[in-house]
Amino acid sequence: MADSNDIFQVAVQDQPLIRQIGLDAIGVFNDPRVRVWRSLPDRENCTLDQKLPGGRTVRLHIKRYPKSPSPTPADIEVAGSRLLQQQGIPTAPPIAHGRLADGRSFVIFKNLDGYTPADKLIESGTPFDVLLLPTADIAAVLHNHQLHHRDLYLCHFMARVDGNSVDVKLIDAARVAELGNALTRRRWITKDLAQFWYSTTNLPISDAQRNDWLARYAKLRGTEPRKLIASIRRKVRSIARHDVRLNQKQPQRNISLKH
Repeated sequence: MADSNDIFQVAVQDQPLIRQIGLDAIGVFNDPRVRVWRSLPDRENCTLDQKLPGGRTVRLHIKRYPKSPSPTPADIEVAGSRLLQQQGIPTAPPIAHGRLADGRSFVIFKNLDGYTPADKLIESGTPFDVLLLPTADIAAVLHNHQLHHRDLYLCHFMARVDGNSVDVKLIDAARVAELGNALTRRRWITKDLAQFWYSTTNLPISDAQRNDWLARYAKLRGTEPRKLIASIRRKVRSIARHDVRLNQKQPQRNISLKH
């Protein structure tokens, strides 16, 4: 049952869609149309597919979070998305978010029709060279605007490739934040770059291509790759060790959505 203290905030332009779907705050958690495809201790990733009048089907992506104090994980993700939008960094803004009276929270996105995670595109045969420049450019713009992602894996770049046209958006804004003081800035930038580098190592991507990616990034940042590479490689080794431990504890963490 809905509680008068539940909060459900919907972007103005998307309010007609949410009304058509017939979703409210409590429905995010108990509507049978919401399908959980990944369940982790800190969140559930879900989809809701709805056929609208006229025959068009729309898909919503929903993140549901357990009880927590304010700011909730949903608040944090919305704030990260706003930081990206304010700096003109292409992303998928949430269309709705909220909190139940009991402290559970959620954020909702529309499906990026025609877009695919960059790692999946490469796995299916798209050459990394097609995605090299746009992903390097986004990483450089992110850092030039004094932001960092803290989860800058290749899978969080959503790409649409149409002939010679490539459009890329950076998603999963929950961990986007300002770089902060100069003492920690380099460490966070190194972490972002190492996460991207590490996420390419199990794909058909060569060291030469990784170096070209870093060269493009460094050019836009006004620095030289040689000043970055040693710290990136050290951090990559650390991430690899951590990834093994994390996958043992949470084997569902890296599963992908199957349509």
